[in-house]
Amino acid sequence: MPLNIPNLLTWARILLIPLFVGVYYAPTDWLSLSQQNLAATIIFVVAAVTDWFDGWLARKLDQTSAFGAFLDPVADKLMVAAALIVLVQLERADAIVAIIIIGREIAISALREWMAKIGAAKSIAVSFIGKIKTTAQMVAIPLLLYQENVGNVSTLWLGDWLIDVAAVLTLWSMGYYLKKVWPVINERC
Repeated sequence: MPLNIPNLLTWARILLIPLFVGVYYAPTDWLSLSQQNLAATIIFVVAAVTDWFDGWLARKLDQTSAFGAFLDPVADKLMVAAALIVLVQLERADAIVAIIIIGREIAISALREWMAKIGAAKSIAVSFIGKIKTTAQMVAIPLLLYQENVGNVSTLWLGDWLIDVAAVLTLWSMGYYLKKVWPVINERC
């Protein structure tokens, strides 16, 4: 495993997950619910920013690696899954939305692994629709975590709307990937 700044940032993102979840288990005399929401939002946003930053640094410093390419999406999926589970527990997200998003991530990850194993990894490269889905998720989750209005804007309403959009885009992108690899699946199975 290459020990470099981008990989350290990815590991830091993974290590933030227990802190992120733990914020909601802190006694209320340590942190009020409002403070828990703010702390969790900040931790999630820091993780999201490090996701972008570690990829940028890896390319800029020419420190890309097979391990980093593997670990980075794992860290992303773990953080999103943890956030969705917390949001379901807090009753700020529907369980079905969380199941759709987490289930798709697991299914597409398995499909990517299988495609790589048979030498067809390029058939399932990240699509534009997948990037839009990720953007919708990464904006929706902090809005749902924060839970307080910003001016006249209800972060819960906007976050709920965006997470529903993300769920629809999740299904759409999964269909896109499956359609793209279906000829390979038919050929190999």
